[in-house]
Amino acid sequence: MSRPSSTSRRPLLLGLFACAIIAHAVSLKFTLLSDQGFRFDLAAVLSLITCSVAVLLLFLSLRHRLNLLILAIAPLAALTEMAAVHAWGGVPPRAQISPGIAAHALFSISAYSLLTLATLQAIYLYWLNQQLHNHRPSGISRQLPPLQTMESLLFGLIAFGQMLLTASLVTGALFVDDLFAQHLVHKTALSILAWILYSILLWGHWQKGWRGNTAVRWTLSAFAVLMLAFFGSKLALEVIFARH
Repeated sequence: MSRPSSTSRRPLLLGLFACAIIAHAVSLKFTLLSDQGFRFDLAAVLSLITCSVAVLLLFLSLRHRLNLLILAIAPLAALTEMAAVHAWGGVPPRAQISPGIAAHALFSISAYSLLTLATLQAIYLYWLNQQLHNHRPSGISRQLPPLQTMESLLFGLIAFGQMLLTASLVTGALFVDDLFAQHLVHKTALSILAWILYSILLWGHWQKGWRGNTAVRWTLSAFAVLMLAFFGSKLALEVIFARH
């Protein structure tokens, strides 16, 4: 009896992934909306971001073979929602959110989601480059899209993520009170640095033809700065400083 091909299993994988996303979204609704207002602590926001990443990945998977990314994101999203349900950060819920702050939050989460996907894509791209460089393509690499398709998808995600990050910084400057206050200055400075790194990467790709491992290194570096800006500042405010 012949084994089912990866192509024949793909609709089942996408269907199960879609069901998992729906379950995550339903749970997330009750996680984010408490009796006191909207939760914006580290665990809740991380769960919201992984859910957003999963939704974006599902739509991208309709055109590209991204089975490995799905297998990486699905358990991560489940773990973050479990953590959000059973853990509460030190940030009190907000009873009301102004339209400007809501727009800033929406742009920020969308940017983080797209750039997270771009980073995962860069990691797979690096791994595939290593496989081809060593002339040892594995069975897993045959399930990935062609190298050129993966690179095009990577820079497409980065370009759209950069636009959303720009919108996040602009709305933050317009609607957040004192963006360079003591508790926000590190987040603001690191976010601007990440924006600069992504801008250099896109300029290098379009003007100098940067690709391959050079693009991967810039992507990982910019993402590390961006995550430090967001999660590092929230972790410091909610966990470290809250204890002193």
